Amino acid sequence: MSTADEAWRKFLRAVREGALFAKGDTVVAGVSGGPDSLAMLHMLCRLNTEESWGLRLIAAHLNHGIRPEAGEDARFIEELAREWGLECEIGFADVPAMARQPGMSLEEAARIARYRFLGEVAGRHGAPVIAVAHHADDQVESVLMHFLRGSGLAGLRGMRPAVPLREMRLGAEAVGGDARVVRPLLECWRAEIEEYCRQYGLTPRFDRSNLDTTFFRNRLRHELIPYLETYNPQIRQVLLRTAHILAQDYDFLHTHTLQVWDTIASSPEPGVIALERSAWSALHPSVQAGLLREAIHRLRWGLRNINWIHVHNALEVARRGEAGARATLPQGLMLTVGYRYIWVADEGWRPAEGLYPQMDAEQIPLAVPGRARISGEWVVETEVVEGLPAGEGARPPDIWTAYMDADKVDVASLCLRRRRPRDRLCPMGMGGRAKEVRALFIDEKVPLRWRPAYPLAADSAGVLWVPGLRLDERAAVTPSTRRVLVVRLRHISASEERDERETGDPQA
Repeated sequence: MSTADEAWRKFLRAVREGALFAKGDTVVAGVSGGPDSLAMLHMLCRLNTEESWGLRLIAAHLNHGIRPEAGEDARFIEELAREWGLECEIGFADVPAMARQPGMSLEEAARIARYRFLGEVAGRHGAPVIAVAHHADDQVESVLMHFLRGSGLAGLRGMRPAVPLREMRLGAEAVGGDARVVRPLLECWRAEIEEYCRQYGLTPRFDRSNLDTTFFRNRLRHELIPYLETYNPQIRQVLLRTAHILAQDYDFLHTHTLQVWDTIASSPEPGVIALERSAWSALHPSVQAGLLREAIHRLRWGLRNINWIHVHNALEVARRGEAGARATLPQGLMLTVGYRYIWVADEGWRPAEGLYPQMDAEQIPLAVPGRARISGEWVVETEVVEGLPAGEGARPPDIWTAYMDADKVDVASLCLRRRRPRDRLCPMGMGGRAKEVRALFIDEKVPLRWRPAYPLAADSAGVLWVPGLRLDERAAVTPSTRRVLVVRLRHISASEERDERETGDPQA
């Protein structure tokens, strides 16, 4: 079998086994005029003439406004389409102007412009399929690019044979309905495609920009890959095989992630994803990462420019951060850690769940030891501990736990209550200076809506502790402390709440 026949065989296998399109479909073929797209268009025509597929083929070409000879390329495609009896669409985009936008490279601007144009053509003609001519060498370059950028499995698996156009992150201007982008040449090597063109007398256009090594992909093609071949002459085949392996692993993990998604994820309002925190915390890190990527994907219809480091940093915040901790994600998204949920939403969004404790009653007496529900989501627990070490060893484990000298507190009058006018305390570290609780809320930027029902630990002498903020110095643990009063506020988990509902015991 000749090299050209091998390319045709791979094309047929990709179309049939991958179900890239069906007989009778309207297919928009992206044609630059180079050997890859020219060979693909020729093969699509052969499906009609030799395999009776009955495809409606539309040759679509975009002038990117970059090269002086681009107009000649467009005329070449128009003439070719007439010769082959095909419909033709020619478009123009000022890609250099697009590339002047902040953070936009010329390569990325060209990609966006190209797929927007193809989507517009597909939309006008009701085409369910957009065919592009990426091949195996392009796949190798993509895998290397993702590796150098620090991508995870989703990037290292390379390009997919078929992907919905809406997942390609083209901005608000993109159209195309439910069209899919398919890549029927993804298993064909460049050399096989060039031989195919020679065998069938196809004369492609030459794009000089493909030699310009100021472009990242061209540097990979002309410099890095040839250098890697000095270590392993089969490096292209190795990288393509690696992409196939990683694609299988990704598909398995993604399928499992979607199964988990159905059990712990919800969307309480448009543009917001909530992941149940207690269930999420018990998952393998790979599944946690998959859930976060899925949340981003559903909110932004794509994961372009979402690299491993973005996901890793957000996961670290989710695992270690207290309620209220936040992590910035690309594409204007933010991860926020709540008590019950991990939220993914737009940067300006804030969760409605209580990031601060709230009291339903005006005042609750505290038994020691004891436990009491102060609201639907919060409980308070108390105990006395003998001999807790002072100094560094006496630091509470979190901001919602206070250690107090039990002998300096009127335990009989100990309560949790809402703020009263002129409530004040002498916060530790302020040299005995008193501060009104109202002013403390302002300084600590506690939102207004949380202040009226914010719980304060107090006894008959006044405020002892503003949970999460400051402890009064009169209750401070010192080296001479013999007994330590522990007061702990805790946000109950969803599983605890379910247990309480099932048992009917609020102390469960």
